[in-house]
Amino acid sequence: MSDQSARWVDVTQLPEELVALIGTLRPGEDVLITRDGETIATISGAYPEDRGFAAPASEDITVVATAMKLSASARDSLSERLGPGYLVLDLHSAPPTVDVLLVPPASPQLIGNFRALYPKARIVITEIEDAELGVKYEGPVRRLLDAGAEAYIPSSTIPRLAEQLDRTMTQLRQLTGDTSAPLMIEAPGDRALD
Repeated sequence: MSDQSARWVDVTQLPEELVALIGTLRPGEDVLITRDGETIATISGAYPEDRGFAAPASEDITVVATAMKLSASARDSLSERLGPGYLVLDLHSAPPTVDVLLVPPASPQLIGNFRALYPKARIVITEIEDAELGVKYEGPVRRLLDAGAEAYIPSSTIPRLAEQLDRTMTQLRQLTGDTSAPLMIEAPGDRALD
């Protein structure tokens, strides 16, 4: 439909329930408007192409919602970097069926609330600092790294810590060109040799 033949309705003229339902539409999903059991109109979830997003060739899109204030240009930049398989939306305009929820460091209670509101989403805590896009959400880990720590390793078990520490040390050596002796990590039941 061309812009000349398109009709529009200001959202403030619609019932709140309909606005809420429209707000949950993912790209490609429809709401059918019926009268006496017959469909008289269809409202479709659209890809926000005017903001630089292109409709993917398939329905296999990962919807990412940001639970922190980001400018449209910051969200667009993130979406562009992620690629065509992702759609990045502000939390307030995202459907409850989001796949990923990016959250700044917050309380366990808030994370629990997000989990209840978005039960299928993968909740990812992120600390971001991008001066070019005017984004700064630092937390305790960023402050510790800025103070001189070289890495942060969240581990659930000692064996997992050993794997992560070895990988981290290898990467740090590669970055700095350190040729000193490799760090020996004890496997469970073994002793590291000096």
